[in-house]
Amino acid sequence: MVDENTNAGGQPLEEALIKAREAQRRVTDGRWVRLFDHFKREWQIYAMLLPTIIWFVVFLYKPMYGLQIAFKDYSIFRGVADSPWIGWEHFQTLFANDQFIRAVRNTITISFYNLLFGFPAPIILALMFNEVMHATYKRTAQTIVYLPHFISSVIIAGIVITAFSPTAGIINTFIGWLGFDPVYFLTQPQWFRPIFVGTGIWQEAGFGSIVFLAAIAGVNPSLYESAVVDGANRWQMMWKITIPSILPTILIMLIIRIGNVMEVSFELVILLYQPSTYETADVVNTWIYRQGLQSGQYDLAAAAGLFNAVVAFVLVMTANTLSRRFSRTSLW
Repeated sequence: MVDENTNAGGQPLEEALIKAREAQRRVTDGRWVRLFDHFKREWQIYAMLLPTIIWFVVFLYKPMYGLQIAFKDYSIFRGVADSPWIGWEHFQTLFANDQFIRAVRNTITISFYNLLFGFPAPIILALMFNEVMHATYKRTAQTIVYLPHFISSVIIAGIVITAFSPTAGIINTFIGWLGFDPVYFLTQPQWFRPIFVGTGIWQEAGFGSIVFLAAIAGVNPSLYESAVVDGANRWQMMWKITIPSILPTILIMLIIRIGNVMEVSFELVILLYQPSTYETADVVNTWIYRQGLQSGQYDLAAAAGLFNAVVAFVLVMTANTLSRRFSRTSLW
C-alpha cells in the first residue's frame, strides 16, 4: 500500500515538488542567461532596431489608448478617461447611417477595381522590363515610370484636374477636335472611379514593379539556359519559368494589398472629389475626416476607424490563411 504522502517511487511528495520546482527554476534561469548572452552578443543589431521600436510604440501603439473613445460619449473637456461609457451605441449609429454604408460600399468597389486593374499592372511592367535588352533604353524607361511615385499627391491631383479641365484640358481639347462638346469629368460621379484608379496605376505601377523585378533577378539563370537548349522562345520562358518562379512574391504582395483594401488613398480622393461626386467617391476615410475634424464627432469617427481596422485585419488573416493552405506561401 502506497502512502498518500509519498509518490510511486516511495519519495515524499513535498521533496518531489521541491525538486520539480528547482528543476523548473534552473530551466528558466538558463533561458534568461541564454537570452542575456544573445543580447550581449548582438547588441549592435538591437541598437539599430531601437529607433524603429520607439517609433512604433509612440506613433502606433500608444495612440491605441484613444480607441476607447469609440465606446464613450467623448467630450474634449472631460478627456478620454472621464468621458462616460456608452458601449456599442456609436456602432449602431454607424450602421444606421446611409452615408457611412455608402462610403463602405464605395471603398470596397474602388479597392476591387484597384485589385483588378492596379495589382497586375506592376507585374506586367516588370515582365516587360525584363524582356528589354537595350540597357540604356531600359534604364531610361524605368526612370520615367518611377518618377510619378515621388511626386506629391497635391501635384498629381493638380495634373489630373488640369488634364480633365473642360476648357483647357488636353482630354477635352482632343474631344473638341473630334467635334464633340467638352465634358467636365470630375463633376460627374460615373467618371470618378475610372479617373481615380487610372491615376493610381500611373502613379504607383512603375515603383511597384521594383519588387517584382528584384524577384525576377533572383530566378536561377540555368533554367533559362536549359529552356533555350530545349528550343523555348521568350514568350514560353516567361510563362513557364519567370511567372511560376515569382509566384510566391506575387502572393505575398497580394496578401498585403488585400490587407489595405479599406485604406483607399485618402489624400488623392479628398483632392479630387466634391459634393457632386460623393455618390461614387466618398470612402470611409473621407467620411471619417468630415465627421471627426469638420463636425467634431471624434467618438463616432473613432468607431468608424476601429471598424475599418477590424475589417482590414480579418481580410489579411483570411487571405494569409488561404494562401498558406493552397500555395504554402504566406506572410507568417
